[in-house]
Amino acid sequence: MLGDLCQRPVAAQVQIEDGLLVVGKQGSISLVEGERSPPCLEAVFRYHRWANLHLLDVCGALTDEQLQLTAAGTYGTIGATFMHLVGAEQRYIWRLTGAEPRFKEKDGFPGVAALRELAAGSADRMIELAQEINPDDEIEATFSDGRHRLRSGVVLVQALHHGNDHRTHICTVLGSHGISYGDMDVWAYGDAVGAIVPLGAG
Repeated sequence: MLGDLCQRPVAAQVQIEDGLLVVGKQGSISLVEGERSPPCLEAVFRYHRWANLHLLDVCGALTDEQLQLTAAGTYGTIGATFMHLVGAEQRYIWRLTGAEPRFKEKDGFPGVAALRELAAGSADRMIELAQEINPDDEIEATFSDGRHRLRSGVVLVQALHHGNDHRTHICTVLGSHGISYGDMDVWAYGDAVGAIVPLGAG
């Protein structure tokens, strides 16, 4: 069927390349079931990157004492939560690629600037993996309760959930101590990257 499709005429902005339906310069859609992650997953990881860096920029202006603030029901201090968030993302990449983590929580707090650099690098890698990985591919991983076989897509989605969960913890700490962190929902992201354009009154 794919061979037949490659022979059919398509619109000028659409072409077939290596089994992918390429639509303009916006992205590609796999024509082979299970071949790659959905294109929208890359967009979700781009938001994930923006939100992490936005919050790290906010916290880059905090004092050492403020980085030790916490609130009931959260992971811990702002500094410890950022270390956990960034360290975990390094481990997700390790599970998916085998690349040794550049940072581990046991290394201690390296400062917000260093965490920002690590977060930017790991987020860029997750964006690449979201484009490259077949979410149905299986990997083996060791957890505290033993060895498991799991699909790569589970790790990708866990990375997104984990980032959102702990950003919420940090925002809770900031808000409970009267520290503004600005707008960081997806609407704010859309405004920031030009994905939402005002058209004036309807």
